[in-house]
Amino acid sequence: MLDTTQIIIENQNHLNVDDQSRISLSNANQHLDWLESEAIFILREVAAEFKNPVLLFSGGKDSAVLLHLAYKAFHPEKIGFVLLHIDTGHNYGEVIEYRDRIAQCYDSMLHVRSVEDSIRRGTVRLRDPLESRNAHQSVTLLEAIEELAFDVCLGGARRDEEKARAKERVFSLRDEFGQWDPKNQRPELWMLFNTRIRPGEHMRVFPLSNWTELDIWQYIEREGIELPPLYFAHDRTVVRRGEILAPVTEITPPKPGETTETVRCRFRTVGDISCTAPVESTAVTIDEIIAEIRSCKITERGATRLDDRASEAAMEQRKKEGYF
Repeated sequence: MLDTTQIIIENQNHLNVDDQSRISLSNANQHLDWLESEAIFILREVAAEFKNPVLLFSGGKDSAVLLHLAYKAFHPEKIGFVLLHIDTGHNYGEVIEYRDRIAQCYDSMLHVRSVEDSIRRGTVRLRDPLESRNAHQSVTLLEAIEELAFDVCLGGARRDEEKARAKERVFSLRDEFGQWDPKNQRPELWMLFNTRIRPGEHMRVFPLSNWTELDIWQYIEREGIELPPLYFAHDRTVVRRGEILAPVTEITPPKPGETTETVRCRFRTVGDISCTAPVESTAVTIDEIIAEIRSCKITERGATRLDDRASEAAMEQRKKEGYF
């Protein structure tokens, strides 16, 4: 007599391709439903526990998903958070246009604070006018938190992005100087969160902590979330620096002796022009992007973030100082 396991295996072997696809889609949707439910629970917890929350919205894919989840968490009421973007002044124009338009679509107030303003105040000093401003966003963010009296910032960071982010809790305390201590984090057993803060402190909360890059794209496909066109394959002028494609712009001109070329590529992650590189790709649809991610062996930041490659300890140090 066949046992239950053997019967299941034999039945699966007789499934046609359409049946197998439906089962696979059903399993994927159940997984996304669980992630969505967890994120919405966290968003509602933030709204209930804090007085002046803000959602960090850059126009990237993760913040777009986070904003959509906030919409679902409070619909039909308005989203319970204002939005904040720390603009380096070196962002792609397509992303800035998308950021402003989507904020209006969701009827959300958008605060924009610029690293340029911090430079003028003297709180940020550049060694070179064209150096990456990515790390300097920490200063501008902390200034904005103090100015607008935010007690919690919602971010779209995920644990699978890099090692420093994998160390961080969902509810992550920042001290009165805006700093993070990875050795002094609060336990989060059974989804119970300690939200207490003292005057001057604030919390960073990451509802997408348990999501992966693949989860993000599958959810974008399921929910029909719009993204900036940079995420899809297009022709771009670049120079090759080892395995990296460095985009050629006014901010990132080619170095002496480098040869420019036009490459079909797309961005897996979008940030400051000076530190965000595209990858070669022909994927122009979300289905094609998902297939590409499934076969890729390099993380999105490992393949595209110029500033993260120098040292794994660099990101952790930035986060200790107040970085996203």
